[in-house]
Amino acid sequence: MTTVCWFRTDLRLQDQPALAAAAAHGPVIALFIASPEQWRLHHDAAIKIDFWLRAVKSLRTELEALNIPLKLLVINRWDDVPQALLAFCQKFQIDQVHCNREQGVYERRRDRAAFRLLSDHGIALKGHQGGTLLMPGSVKTGADAYYRVFTPFSKACKEKLRTAPYQLTPAAKKQLAKGLPPSDEFPAELNSLLGVTPEGLQQAWPATTEAAHARLDDFAQQRMAQYQPDRDFPAIPGTSVLSAYLAAGLLSVGQCLHVALHMNQGESDSGKRGIVVWINELLWREFYQHLMHGYPALSMHQPMRPETNAVVWRDAPDDFKAWSEGRTGVPIIDAAMRQLLATGWMHNRLRMIVAMYLTKNLLLDWRLGEAFFMQHLIDGELAANNGGWQWSASTGADSAPYFRVFNPLSQSEKFDPQGLFIKHWLPELASLSAKEIHDPSPLARRAAQYPNQLVDLKTSRVRAIEAFKGLR
Repeated sequence: MTTVCWFRTDLRLQDQPALAAAAAHGPVIALFIASPEQWRLHHDAAIKIDFWLRAVKSLRTELEALNIPLKLLVINRWDDVPQALLAFCQKFQIDQVHCNREQGVYERRRDRAAFRLLSDHGIALKGHQGGTLLMPGSVKTGADAYYRVFTPFSKACKEKLRTAPYQLTPAAKKQLAKGLPPSDEFPAELNSLLGVTPEGLQQAWPATTEAAHARLDDFAQQRMAQYQPDRDFPAIPGTSVLSAYLAAGLLSVGQCLHVALHMNQGESDSGKRGIVVWINELLWREFYQHLMHGYPALSMHQPMRPETNAVVWRDAPDDFKAWSEGRTGVPIIDAAMRQLLATGWMHNRLRMIVAMYLTKNLLLDWRLGEAFFMQHLIDGELAANNGGWQWSASTGADSAPYFRVFNPLSQSEKFDPQGLFIKHWLPELASLSAKEIHDPSPLARRAAQYPNQLVDLKTSRVRAIEAFKGLR
């Protein structure tokens, strides 16, 4: 009998548990199910869909080198996936389907429905741990609860990984092609979703595993050791810029961890400070994945702290529009938003600054910002995006205390001291001095046709604190 490896957010051949398990059972057919309508409902960005479909095309070439054909199904809604998967298995006489588990509630509902339907017809659907370092649900407190605070969670993860180190799954080997169908060409409805990204951005985000590993290697050799002091300064290339590759699964988090440990003599708590901090960032990603699994309501726009449902958010669509278009009158905010709109990516420090400005200074619902980010990010990933927004909005697990409100001007002065990032994205302010560019004078604003600030930062901070203070 033939086996299927159902690719989802794991578009790679190496450290691919589902593919390895399928290959161990027998001849393999690879399958990718595209769901354009579901992607739209989940606010997936056009640049992200373009990146993922380019990655699928690259994956097809890699699979064909192993004589593994890639078949494509276009099923608009996940509700219809189980029946389509059954028909596919019956057509090609499949007795097992292997996939790597996903943590979102709708993904899990889809997979449970597929499991039941396939089981009723004698076909096994087997899930594997391919998206996290540790199985969600395996890292809990002494009270058998999911950790809601990062530091003890990270300590527990490190202890487990010391006891049982993460093992990379060997890549599948070339198989005999006898009796297997050919790979599918891309159908018209998928080709129409390709090419929406300008050519320059496609070159900036090559969607191949070769490019992913080249970026990881370059980061490890050139910048990883300096990650801790450099990561907060958006004008310098101090971060890994690997998030899009992790979100699409062109890289596994386990591959990243292995490289980091190799560069730090196997240490996760000592040694080179920059590498230790980067490992902690990998564990933040893990933390949000585990929370998404443990608290399904996070997938349904609910706050981690239910009492924050009582926050009275402002209804100010014009303010939201100004924020989303980079017209707040706060240069660091506007520069960050222009970076997002132009590139599909935003520096992580800036993500925190703009999120806290929206939720605290503008007192607008964090869900508006969460959705906007997903609609524009090439690396949009539900768990990390939700976790980051809820951290900034003080509604999530281990979030910023409600009374901690970033001052975007002091953040700007601290992390873009010469205004280099601002000058790049706001060229109308490029002639201003390093001192004035963070908060231009009224005269300078008029000369540059740059707007005044939407809100007073001090009074809006007090308003936000008051909105949260009485919650129980």
